[in-house]
Amino acid sequence: MQDRFLSYALLVPAFVIVLATTIYPLVYSFVTSFREWDLTRQRRPGDFVGFENYAHAVTETGFQNSLWVTTIFVVTSVALTLLLAMSLALLLRRKGSLHTFTRIILILPFAMSPALIGVSYRFMFNPEFGVLAVGLGSIFPGLKGTPWLADPDLAMAVLVVTDVWHWTPYMTFMCLGGLASIPRETEEAARIDGASGFRIIWEIVLPQMKGVLLVTAILKTIFALKMFDQVVTLTGGGPGTSTETLAYFVFNVGFKWYDMGYASALAWILTLIMMLISAWYVRMLLSDNIKETA
Repeated sequence: MQDRFLSYALLVPAFVIVLATTIYPLVYSFVTSFREWDLTRQRRPGDFVGFENYAHAVTETGFQNSLWVTTIFVVTSVALTLLLAMSLALLLRRKGSLHTFTRIILILPFAMSPALIGVSYRFMFNPEFGVLAVGLGSIFPGLKGTPWLADPDLAMAVLVVTDVWHWTPYMTFMCLGGLASIPRETEEAARIDGASGFRIIWEIVLPQMKGVLLVTAILKTIFALKMFDQVVTLTGGGPGTSTETLAYFVFNVGFKWYDMGYASALAWILTLIMMLISAWYVRMLLSDNIKETA
């Protein structure tokens, strides 16, 4: 009895920390989303306005633009990251000193701060002295002097590249873990029967990687939805609002326009999107487990 009481007592500090840093801010922001709160006029939440903040989000062009920008960014970033991660995992699957060295090098991009990555790429894509901008201009003369971050489409492309470069190593290691669980006997049998390398990957490897790829896609989608640091340091949401993601739009509403009630509603819309994605993922896992036990 005393041991059980002691085990519960030891959990109290952790519970208090979680309550103070996670649950309380979530509840407070949820309540705030139903109130009017302009920090330029009042220091505390004002009158209850119901779903007015949420209704305003549906009709406001700024929110619609950030939602569209986020959708383009998430779809492009997730697709490219998964493609590169799976390709690299297949290449690094073989054992050897070179492959071990490559795995160590892959850790470096993921170890870098997203804010630092944004600053670095901002310098590298400077049309006058940026290494990447000058290098691309030398290889492709038509790109010489191109203002990469001043063009809406190119700025989005650069933002996607930085995110893919940052997250591909982490997703590669996830895919490597999945590949390690696949028995080699089935591949060797298919190879003996004359199956090509592409057919082995398409019909044997990928079907067995379905669960791992699903987890990778869900995680990368959630990470992409929260894209903020690199937007701040790389594009600042520009040019115009062409790279203003939903997370950055929430920040602008709350800390530039000081509309905390509306910002809280926007933050909960973003949270709801991520919760729905997570719920769909859990449902997929449960359905797979039921099929396996049936």
